[in-house]
Amino acid sequence: MKTILTEQQITLTIQRLAHQVLENHLDLKDTVIVGLQPRGIYVSDKIVAELKRNLPSQKINYGLLDITFYRDDVRQNLHIANATKIDFNIENKNVVLIDDVLYTGRTIRAALDALLDFGRPAKVELCVLIDRRFSRQLPIQPDYSGKVIDALISEKVKVFWKEKDERTEVVIQQ
Repeated sequence: MKTILTEQQITLTIQRLAHQVLENHLDLKDTVIVGLQPRGIYVSDKIVAELKRNLPSQKINYGLLDITFYRDDVRQNLHIANATKIDFNIENKNVVLIDDVLYTGRTIRAALDALLDFGRPAKVELCVLIDRRFSRQLPIQPDYSGKVIDALISEKVKVFWKEKDERTEVVIQQ
């Protein structure tokens, strides 16, 4: 097991990602943030907290999206559904989807399908903590990425969060 990002590096990376989102969406009135269930919400919670710290007077529309039943492997693997909480309109809004690891692109494809149940956004951007760029099965690329990792297909990239795993770090496992 090799550590890719320490807790301190993750904190700095999340601050940078939040600032990059702000560079493109200084006024968040027409922008919504959507964290992907289950593990993307740890990243999105932290990015939204950083956005609020930088723009304390602005309302930030922040939701959680479960894509379980939109996955193309839902019949092959048993997935436990999580709560979707989007209590705002995404019609003609800029949506920033946030997830922890971008691997094959299939989760993001499912998220795009699921988003359409809530309206037709003007634009969708993707923000990920880790981009495994050479593992894509679909033509999906992030707009914002914390760290790009060139891992072998046989290696697993794991993101651990104190809130769930008692430590915060990103590792590669064989």
